[in-house]
Amino acid sequence: MKRILILLLIGNLSFAQQAKRKLVWEENFNGKSLNETVWNYELGDGCPDLCGWGNNERQIYTKTNHQLKDGNLIINARKDGNVYTSTRITTKGKKEFKYGRIEARAKLPVGHGLWPAFWMLGANKDQVNWPKCGEIDILEYIGRDPHMVYTTLHTQDSHGNTINTKKTAFPDIEKGFHVFAIEWTKDKIDFFVDKDLVYTFEPKDKTEDVWPFDKPFYILVNLAIGGNFGGPEVDDKVFPQDFIVDYIRVYQ
Repeated sequence: MKRILILLLIGNLSFAQQAKRKLVWEENFNGKSLNETVWNYELGDGCPDLCGWGNNERQIYTKTNHQLKDGNLIINARKDGNVYTSTRITTKGKKEFKYGRIEARAKLPVGHGLWPAFWMLGANKDQVNWPKCGEIDILEYIGRDPHMVYTTLHTQDSHGNTINTKKTAFPDIEKGFHVFAIEWTKDKIDFFVDKDLVYTFEPKDKTEDVWPFDKPFYILVNLAIGGNFGGPEVDDKVFPQDFIVDYIRVYQ
């Protein structure tokens, strides 16, 4: 009986915590085109300032490699001749968030050289530059390492080949849709895949070089091709491939 009461108390506590959380923004991709009061396109190959988008990526980002269909954002990676194309969008300057649960429901593309991501950058990036602004990689998947999800943080203290990362095996991650999320507070960031907690970052010493996560961040969604992490080899036989995002939601 005592055990049952404890389980009931735990369940009620979990329900109460969820009940306190409020949906503050959602993107369901229900229109005919992206809402440009919310979303920005990042275009080209990153040159001259950040050629290869800082990672020797091969793709050129365009406004034409995506569509909204049946309530989904579909980012389409293609190869036309010797040119790879894809799409990258951000909410920079339009929707920025500090703390809360940030999640996306998405279906991954499959193939060696593909690198879909759902991530965040500090809104002060233009003032302090990367990596001082901080980066939260809620989802990274690389086709050369199937059945794995990467969740990663970049800071001034640890960036590039960061130690603040976790690779987690999910044998069926390529099948169907999955939810990729963080729960972010002033003390820590928890990373989730579906209902599984896969990584927690909770440093004791929260200097600005270790913990830039006390400021607003904006959201990015993209599908890269090749690059230092996603490649360098690319299997041209897999194209075209789609990264499909059903929704993005923010709770606080």
